[in-house]
Amino acid sequence: MITLKNLTLRRGAKVLLDAASVTINPGEKVGLVGRNGAGKSSLFALLNGTLHEDGGEYYVPPQWRLGQVAQDMPETEQSATDFVVEGDTALLAAQLEVSAAEATDDYDRMAHAYMELQDAGAHDAPARAQALILGLGFKTTELTNPVNSFSGGWRMRLQLARALMCPSDLLLLDEPTNHLDLDALVWLEAWLKRYEGTIIVISHDREFLDAVSNVTLHIDATRLMRYGGNYSKFEDMRSEQMELQQNAYAKQQDKIAHLQKFIARFKAKASKAKQAQSRVKALDRMEKIAPLLAEADFTFEFKEPANLPNPMLAMQGVSFGYPAAQDSTPGTGPTVIVRNVSRSVLAGQRIGILGANGQGKSTLVKTVARALAPIGGELTEGKGLNVGYFAQQELDVLRPLDTPLEHMIRLVREMTAAGKMLGQASREQDLRSFLGTFNFSGDMVKQPVGSMSGGEKARLVLCMIVWQRPNLLLLDEPTNHLDLATREALSMALNEFEGTVMLVSHDRALLRAVCDEFWMVSRGGVEPFDGDLDDYQRYLLDEARRQREAIKEASSSAAKAERKALAGAAAPVKVKPAARGTLQRRLQDIESRMNTLQAEGGSLEAHLCATPPPADLAELGMRLTLVNDELQALEEQWLTVTDQLETAPA
Repeated sequence: MITLKNLTLRRGAKVLLDAASVTINPGEKVGLVGRNGAGKSSLFALLNGTLHEDGGEYYVPPQWRLGQVAQDMPETEQSATDFVVEGDTALLAAQLEVSAAEATDDYDRMAHAYMELQDAGAHDAPARAQALILGLGFKTTELTNPVNSFSGGWRMRLQLARALMCPSDLLLLDEPTNHLDLDALVWLEAWLKRYEGTIIVISHDREFLDAVSNVTLHIDATRLMRYGGNYSKFEDMRSEQMELQQNAYAKQQDKIAHLQKFIARFKAKASKAKQAQSRVKALDRMEKIAPLLAEADFTFEFKEPANLPNPMLAMQGVSFGYPAAQDSTPGTGPTVIVRNVSRSVLAGQRIGILGANGQGKSTLVKTVARALAPIGGELTEGKGLNVGYFAQQELDVLRPLDTPLEHMIRLVREMTAAGKMLGQASREQDLRSFLGTFNFSGDMVKQPVGSMSGGEKARLVLCMIVWQRPNLLLLDEPTNHLDLATREALSMALNEFEGTVMLVSHDRALLRAVCDEFWMVSRGGVEPFDGDLDDYQRYLLDEARRQREAIKEASSSAAKAERKALAGAAAPVKVKPAARGTLQRRLQDIESRMNTLQAEGGSLEAHLCATPPPADLAELGMRLTLVNDELQALEEQWLTVTDQLETAPA
């Protein structure tokens, strides 16, 4: 088990944990929660050995193998499959030992090395790696693509797959859902539920924590508290605990006031001096209950839209995609991802957009947001449509070198030039005050955006959207960098918003709270999804199961086809009547080939009996099967030619 005893942990001068004690038992699934900056990632750094305690002690069983996601962006020309296979450290060590053993004449060492390689699962390592890669949303055609050919988010998915590939007893996951969409998230939850080791996960996704954790550790004001149960259970217990603490504090304050009143009244009277002094001592001995300091919650609201056109927009036979690149081959047309969509978006609708990765969800949103032009068809906007767009990558709409104040000033100029000012106050002081409502105060309004955290960038985008007073909100994964408190604030603000919402998100708590209907982007089209998120989750799991079965069937069919093709070279043929000499030469060729195959078969059987390395075992077995198939076909040919030779003319 993992134990922390009176542990003190600092980062610089800041105390993150003070006299913290906790125990984590083998096999427990732990959600580590707390506000940003509380010390969650620092505790991870302690557990993986990159940070040391400043006081107290902690213990992690030395034999436990550690798995965690590397935070660096991989740069390699390795294929996706090979990169993930290398995450299996036990397999990598076994392969190195085999190479070292083969360089010696120590046959005992070689035998042990081959056995370790077999125990490490060398025979099915590529298949295990590919199952992880496909589960995280990659296509089968991408399994052999170089790692460097993928974008940053996809490379981080490969880092996650690599961590899951590593055999481990303790798995540390720091925001594993940030680069995932809903289908990959559902798959990851199912995988983690089957994991037999100990998991500690940091996440701001409420439903993900509920699904994968059975213990919650809460870091708050340098204290580390353990709660039995998932995140929702933790919230209930903490709420009760806070209420009890507040009541106890109020009662103690009443008692303190009563004692102080007695002391002040009688301390000067000789007859009461002794009693007054005893109350002073009682007051000094009293263990003070701390007042409950409410966490600074972040709240905001969307302003009432100036108008609500209905419909907001209408699509008639619209195709969505990307125009042909300027440097593409002449005559190359645009890339169409979703085609022939005929739907309307009405005032007040709350639409959740579902679909597997790569089906076109973001393309649809970008086109409605005017970031892309429709490839075909007619997209008609309602009069007075005012779009607020949250891009999946905040830097798509932010300038790293500009400050929050400069972003707001530029927004005022753009909207003034476009005649879209709706009465918003636009003086610099007004903009500073508005930024302050989104926790950009003091010097932060003049801090370059590029130096800010992901959560701060997301809040700035929300600030700019709210200021524009939109009537149609297009939100593409808005929660990627938001903590739980800010996600809750966003959910509340969206519920009170009087306009229309179109939302792409892997945060199921947000989708459930905000959306009352769903569109499915799938197989090149857009259709209503008849069901709720639980139905969609079951659909995703069924699709993943069907995909795995299809891959197995295709692999099996390919292997059978290969054996048939190789055996076909020696398939029985009808020998036409021929001269005796021709038949004799044919018979000699068949017998010669049979002798060669029999010798090869004997050699293969000898190798198999000698317990070959697992990496060679499958190849030797398949080759022996092919040899035997060809021998059987040649024997039938030998019989046919022998019969013809007996009746052939001299």
